[in-house]
Amino acid sequence: MTSRFDEVIDRRGTHSAKWDLMEPIYGVSPDDGLAMWVADMEFRPPEAVQAAVQAMADHGVYGYYGDDTAYLDAIRWWMSNRHGWDIERHWIMTTHGLVNGIGLALQAYSKPGDGIVLFTPVYHAFHRVIKSAGRTVVECPLVEKDGRYEMDFGAYDALMTGSESVVILCSPHNPGGRVWSPDELRGVAEFAKRHDLVLISDEIHHDIVLPGYKHTPMALIEGITDRLVMMSATTKTFNIAGAHTGNVIIEDEALRTKFVDVMAGLGMSPNSFGLNMATAAYSPEGAAWVDEMTAYIDGNRKMFEAAINGIPGLSCMTLEATYLAWVDYSGTGMDEAEILRRIEGEAKIAPNYGPAFGRGGESCMRFNIAMPRASIVEACERLTAAFADLQ
Repeated sequence: MTSRFDEVIDRRGTHSAKWDLMEPIYGVSPDDGLAMWVADMEFRPPEAVQAAVQAMADHGVYGYYGDDTAYLDAIRWWMSNRHGWDIERHWIMTTHGLVNGIGLALQAYSKPGDGIVLFTPVYHAFHRVIKSAGRTVVECPLVEKDGRYEMDFGAYDALMTGSESVVILCSPHNPGGRVWSPDELRGVAEFAKRHDLVLISDEIHHDIVLPGYKHTPMALIEGITDRLVMMSATTKTFNIAGAHTGNVIIEDEALRTKFVDVMAGLGMSPNSFGLNMATAAYSPEGAAWVDEMTAYIDGNRKMFEAAINGIPGLSCMTLEATYLAWVDYSGTGMDEAEILRRIEGEAKIAPNYGPAFGRGGESCMRFNIAMPRASIVEACERLTAAFADLQ
């Protein structure tokens, strides 16, 4: 049976960062290369989202967005029905994506020179925004155990100096694909309280959870509300990242007021396209699409992991969430230059390279597997051929 996700969509020449910047950055031509780096999908969003954009185009007047009640209630419906988390409208602030939300939160809850704690390796944009804001990255390395990442809070406590003001959690984890357990989340909450840190929980991947796993919102962990900043978005879930629309959800009034003041000082207001798309996405039709999409990604995962783990010296962490496969090549004994020659030069694939994700990522690569099954088959064949001498 053919899936809607099997359609191959040509994105070349469409101002796609993933495809049109691949050759300048990697030297891999989009004409015969595979783009597996930027974290967006090769799938069209649900028809409800397409219809919302079409309705705006048909109307033809693109003014300021007004009454946002339906938008806020769509978010509330989604969080309650999909995540068991009941929220209020006034807790929600709309940002221009969650990287923007992180930047605003750093302004609200820290000062230049402060330490910002990351559990590394972790999403590379966190590092960039922290450094650009004049703050200091404090790396707490994750521990790899039995092929998955875990946390070592005893070691992290010893790394704290008292200059830290914020800790950022990526939940589910990018790039390791972990769905943190409630006990692990309680450990993060206690760590934040011990060191008097504002806890930012970036949960942008919370809907892309694969069969057999369950995501727990940090907001459902007891005793953390007074220091918790929750972040979520439709953009990753529904492949509408170009809308640059994210949500910062803060229950605590004092914490929320600080964030709102920073937003007001920058004169921020939301993008009407993003709000209309998000409202359409957070719906029963959107929920059915997500269920179908995650099942499809799981099929891609099984195929990709089997191929990678079949190459001597390469190992792939088992994905629990996200569509980003984390591959360790340290077992090959090859240096980065040789790996690049094989991946880019022979396989003609562009992944993300691990050093950008911080400590623990030095011998790793991140591959985006949110693509039609035929492209996954092609990627597996190319990678197997590029390392054929190791078979």
